Amino acid sequence: MRPSAVLPVALLTAGLAGCGVSDAEPEPAPGSSSVAASAAPAPESRNEFAGLAALALDRRYAALYTLESGGSSREIVAAVAEDGTWRVDIPGGALGGTAGVTVIRVPAGLYQCTLSTPAAPVSPTCVRVAERGDKLPRRYDPRVQRLFRQWLPVFTDRKAPLAVSAVQPLAGVKGSCFAVDSVMATTDQPVDVGIYCYSADGLLTGARVDFGLLKLVRQVAGPKTLQLPGPEVAGEPMGLTAPDPAPSLVAPS
Repeated sequence: MRPSAVLPVALLTAGLAGCGVSDAEPEPAPGSSSVAASAAPAPESRNEFAGLAALALDRRYAALYTLESGGSSREIVAAVAEDGTWRVDIPGGALGGTAGVTVIRVPAGLYQCTLSTPAAPVSPTCVRVAERGDKLPRRYDPRVQRLFRQWLPVFTDRKAPLAVSAVQPLAGVKGSCFAVDSVMATTDQPVDVGIYCYSADGLLTGARVDFGLLKLVRQVAGPKTLQLPGPEVAGEPMGLTAPDPAPSLVAPS
């Protein structure tokens, strides 16, 4: 089965559940899921991590994840097509968590699209937010999509200012896990520091960063291509903060 390039998150979730692929929920991982204080960067860990990231760059898939943050859990869908287009669906990723958002890269550039969810059904429309090769502006950046594509070229660069250590697998996550930190004393870090886990063939199976804990649920083969889920429109992309409440029309007594 190949998921449609334009399926909203709810339908793709249902499609993944019905594909008959093996469930990626693993046996509990041994030991603590936290990074050991004594864990030290090692050249072999850096090389292994860079090799897995290189495999991830070439990986084509559609996958369902859960993202746990602040006591709640959301379903994230990520897909990378055979032609290199990619898409990440993020419920609650905009307007203070009240709106779903899709971040998608197609040949014309990087787009932010409205995402229909059961709590906020909409007809998707898309706004271009960056040219091809550019990053998503910070004021529109839900950050989740970074885990799947943005950091991979940095991870593969052995000259990047990163400290990498092999660590115990995160609880409920399969694959090899690595603690990734920056060796630069700056607020503008080259990557989101945290723990990243990959299968032997380069699929992201989990990550723990400051905005949540991501875990793979299921994955299937990637589509041939991905297209915008709705028409391109002019206008301002959705921001991250909730809109100001509408003024009350009730006159004071």
